[in-house]
Amino acid sequence: MRTDVPFKSNHNVVYSCKYHAEFQAEIIELEVMPDHVHLLCEVDPQFGIHRLVKRLKGRSSRLLRREFPCLKSRLPTLWTNSCFVATVGGAPLSVIKQYIEQQKGR
Repeated sequence: MRTDVPFKSNHNVVYSCKYHAEFQAEIIELEVMPDHVHLLCEVDPQFGIHRLVKRLKGRSSRLLRREFPCLKSRLPTLWTNSCFVATVGGAPLSVIKQYIEQQKGR
């Protein structure tokens, strides 16, 4: 994600993630960084994590480009096609949530 877009754009990403039940996922923790997003979620296996990520990226891209038209001409795509996914099955959720929250100051 671009770092020269106003901070308000982070709220678009958060809105896209937290208020859309059609994603069939529970967003447990979310932190928007200048060039990536930390997301802790629980996803229905039938829906799939990659489908969730694709929809979140698509929705947030549309919202951001609508609010900041300069993004359309300056960037061919807002997000990359790739993502990093890891399971946290053995770790306590409180530890993972704390890690994500601590990323804010970095």
